[in-house]
Amino acid sequence: MSLYYDAARFVAPLENQRGSLKSRVFGAKDLRGSSKQVYAIVAEASKWSPVLAEVVEKSQLLHHERKIRIKRGFGSIDGLRKHIAKDDVGETESNIPRTASSKQLQHPRWVRINTLKSTLEDQLQTTFAGFEMVDSLERILVGEPVGKILHLDKHVPDLIALAPGTDLSKTAAYRRGLIILQDKASCFPAYLLDAKPQDGTCLDACAAPGNKTTHIAAILKSQHQSRGKPKIWACERDKLRAGILTGMIYLAGCQDVVTVKAGQDFLLLNPEQKPWNEVGSLLLDPSCSGSGIIRRNDIHAVTLPSTIEKSHVPDKSRKRKRKRHGKTDTKSIADGAREEKQELIQPGVGVDRFQVRLKTLSAFQLRLLLHAFRFPNARRISYSTCSIHAEENEHVVIAALRSSEAKQYGWHVLGRNEQIHGMNAWPFRGDIQVYQGRI
Repeated sequence: MSLYYDAARFVAPLENQRGSLKSRVFGAKDLRGSSKQVYAIVAEASKWSPVLAEVVEKSQLLHHERKIRIKRGFGSIDGLRKHIAKDDVGETESNIPRTASSKQLQHPRWVRINTLKSTLEDQLQTTFAGFEMVDSLERILVGEPVGKILHLDKHVPDLIALAPGTDLSKTAAYRRGLIILQDKASCFPAYLLDAKPQDGTCLDACAAPGNKTTHIAAILKSQHQSRGKPKIWACERDKLRAGILTGMIYLAGCQDVVTVKAGQDFLLLNPEQKPWNEVGSLLLDPSCSGSGIIRRNDIHAVTLPSTIEKSHVPDKSRKRKRKRHGKTDTKSIADGAREEKQELIQPGVGVDRFQVRLKTLSAFQLRLLLHAFRFPNARRISYSTCSIHAEENEHVVIAALRSSEAKQYGWHVLGRNEQIHGMNAWPFRGDIQVYQGRI
């Protein structure tokens, strides 16, 4: 049983937990069981949790029993879902929420070459020497999970796609910050912003963990000539996350152009005062539901039944006589920077509370975007989330464009023909039906 008590502390994340799941499990020194076994339990729990939560909620088992034992086995998630649905009157598989799938898509391992320290050519000759270069991304999407193949991205410069099981965490290039593990979608905001030194300083409003900040720095360096060093401000309200941000800035080698404002709330900046009145471009990547984040082995989200109370989760403070005080090292900085900004819906959140949370998040995101509109010398704002929900994306943009701030300062959506090459060719443009008749 101690193995499951150990796992429970990672299944139900606490607010002060930082770093990837793998780094937290294998870095914990007070586990009573095997780290590998604990990690395996949590990984499987996250994989099956959406279906298990649905089983528990529909059966209302938690109203009668707090310990659940399922005796019958199923070969797939779809098999289990069909079994759940077949006794529901009038309910078919087609209208069951698709919270899980038996067939997992193969998402590439995306790697951005950090041109602040290296070049694509150097990395192809060193870290990726012996890799076969393929013209089609499809070879990676449908190929083996592990294989020495790579694809040069056609939209974002210095970005490559590898087989999904490729592990670069032990390579010298990763540890030295020559390469950065960053998904393609995460590279869009900084690339689309297309910040230029002559436009003034750049401000990353919600900067941790720092992948996008360092990407901006790399882009500015590629455009830098003789106009002096570009300046980037990186604000992070959470001081603990600001520590990860600072570590990432130094690891990427851009500490000479990036100034971290630890503990600084973006909403409290006065756009009319120096140095903020010199800001020419802003990157706004606020906290969100995290619903669009690709789940890999190092990023786990667990869905628990909405009727579970916090008291049902084992309290590790009652099982431990001492607390462990850890220090941030280079490894934890690198692992922490691999996680994108998110506020995943916490265990115990049902559908109604989920909608309330979405409304709260979108209201906060709109406040940030409207505040960004007020910077008098700003000419470009890149707004992004890790969410698939229109409430956090199209709805926020529409509300912002209809605001008095947008009319006062002349803000509008950048047309496709005005966008930087690469993003100009990107085929997906959101949900057009959401926009129709609203702007």
